[in-house]
Amino acid sequence: MADIEMTQAHALSPQQARDAAQQVASRMAEEYEMQTRWEGDVLHFGRAGLEGQLALQPQQVHLAIELSGFFKSFAGMIEDKIRRHIGKTFGAA
Repeated sequence: MADIEMTQAHALSPQQARDAAQQVASRMAEEYEMQTRWEGDVLHFGRAGLEGQLALQPQQVHLAIELSGFFKSFAGMIEDKIRRHIGKTFGAA
């Protein structure tokens, strides 16, 4: 079960949604030293203590993140920050 889970509506085309997700992935990889990879329309990302997936779907994205160790104690703060970024990136439909 995910420690952080959210769904965000969007009005982007499939390619626009993938481009937006890739921009986020590139920034995460650089800023937080995360590994990222695509499997179809699902972006997998992770590093020690954190693993997640961002699934692109028509008119919405679904995010699930599992935390361990050090990151568990900051789950609320991490979720708030991610919610803001996902909202800015994908916007409301």
